[in-house]
Amino acid sequence: MIEIEDVRAAQRRIAGHVRYTPAMRATALRDGLGDFDLWLKLELLQATGSFKARGATNKLLSLDKAALARGVVTASGGNHGLATARAGYMAGVPATIFLPTNAAPSKIEKLKAWGAQTRIVGSAWHESNEAAMAFNREAGAAYFHPFADPLVVAGQGTVGLECLDQIEGLDTILVAMGGGGLVSGVATAIKALKPSVRVIGIEAEGSPVLLRALEAGRNIALDRVTTSVATMSCAKTDDSIFETVRARVDDIVLVSDDEMRTAAKWLWFELGLAADLSGAAAIAALHTGRVKPAAGSQVCAIVCGAGPDALL
Repeated sequence: MIEIEDVRAAQRRIAGHVRYTPAMRATALRDGLGDFDLWLKLELLQATGSFKARGATNKLLSLDKAALARGVVTASGGNHGLATARAGYMAGVPATIFLPTNAAPSKIEKLKAWGAQTRIVGSAWHESNEAAMAFNREAGAAYFHPFADPLVVAGQGTVGLECLDQIEGLDTILVAMGGGGLVSGVATAIKALKPSVRVIGIEAEGSPVLLRALEAGRNIALDRVTTSVATMSCAKTDDSIFETVRARVDDIVLVSDDEMRTAAKWLWFELGLAADLSGAAAIAALHTGRVKPAAGSQVCAIVCGAGPDALL
C-alpha cells in the first residue's frame, strides 16, 4: 500500500503539470439533495477531463527517457487512456490505447485528437488489458496501469490533499470506483491527515468488484461485468488496492447506470456541469438516498470525469 509520503511526493512532482481544480459549494439549487452542505470537487476540469491526468503524469515524470523510448501503452475505459495519451504527447512518444467495446465514442474521438492509436479489444477492461500487456511485452512500450501502479495511485491521492485544503470541516467524501485507484489514493491522504472523515466508495451495480471482494474477505474476480459505464468496469482489482480499500474506505454503495444518467442530467441542469456517468456516480449515491449525510455536514462529491452523457 502507498502512504501519505508517496502522495505528497506526487503532489510536488506533478505541480505545474496538472491543474489544482476548484471545490465548488453547490448552492441555489432547484432540486436539493438534503440539509447538508454539498461541495463538488471539479476534476472534470482537470487536464484531459478527469483526475486520471494526475496519476499518469506522476508515472510519466518518474520514468527516464530510455523507459519511454518505445512509447506508452495502457488499457482503459477512456479517461485513463486520455491521460496516458497526454503523457505520450508530453514525452513526444507514441501512445497506444486498448479499449473495450463499451468505451464511449466521445472518449475515442478525444484519444485520436491527442494522436493516440486506439485498439478496441474485448467487452470489458480486463480483456483490453490482456491485449495491452501483450503489446507491452512485444513492442517494449512503457505500460501505464490505470490503478495497480503505486505511482498512479499516489498521483490520484493528490485529489484528497486538495479537498482537505479547500473544504473546512470536511466530514464525508464520495468517490466513484472502477478498479479502485482513485479511492485508494484519496483514502490514503484523507485517513492520514484527518481520519474522522468518512470515505465512501461508489460502484456501478454491474461491476461491484470491491464490494464483493470485501464481502468474501479476499480479492476475488466477478463472474461477469454488465455495466455500460466503461470507466467503472473492472472484473478484478489488484491485491494492494483491495487491502487499501479494506483498511481505509468506510463504506461502499452501488448505483445503477440509469441512476448515474439521472445524476449527470441533474449536474447539467442545476450547475451546468457536463459530467460523464462516472463523474456523476457520487451525486447518484446522494440523489437515491443510498448515502444520507447528517444535517449540517460538509460533504464532498468528486465529479471525476467530463463527458456529454447528460446531453445524449
